[in-house]
Amino acid sequence: MNEIYVYGACALLAIFNNEKGRDVVEGLLRKENITNSIHSINLLEVYYGIYRYEGKEKANSILMKTKNSPLKIIDRIEQETFLEAGRLKATYRISLADAIAVAESRIHDATLVTADHYEFDELEQKDEVKILWIRQILFIFFETRYFFHLNLNSIYAILLYEV
Repeated sequence: MNEIYVYGACALLAIFNNEKGRDVVEGLLRKENITNSIHSINLLEVYYGIYRYEGKEKANSILMKTKNSPLKIIDRIEQETFLEAGRLKATYRISLADAIAVAESRIHDATLVTADHYEFDELEQKDEVKILWIRQILFIFFETRYFFHLNLNSIYAILLYEV
């Protein structure tokens, strides 16, 4: 049985923005005898992000490159995915697109390809999904007095510095 990978938006963005982890994603896309897929909702996240910051032409160019790549684009939400994504979204603080990516990963016994620790650390810790991290994190320590001025999301954002 061949390996199956489902991609989150940030995995594709690593390629198109020349970010750390790009080499991991490109390596997977070059491998033979594996299945690489992305749901159209996750691809939409890539498209609108690029459209917003770099314009329509760049977004359309990226969309065409993706369609011509080894990535299989999943363009339907099957009943099983629908129900699993609903459970995940109701249970965890994740975006709808990320819930769909995790649901697709779970249903197809696939590995999720991502760099998004903020969204997926908890799900990985609870064995909800297998993850291939395209880049790791480095914890930065601060003196305790600084934490009193920050909310939990800010603390998390400060503590997680991607290397």
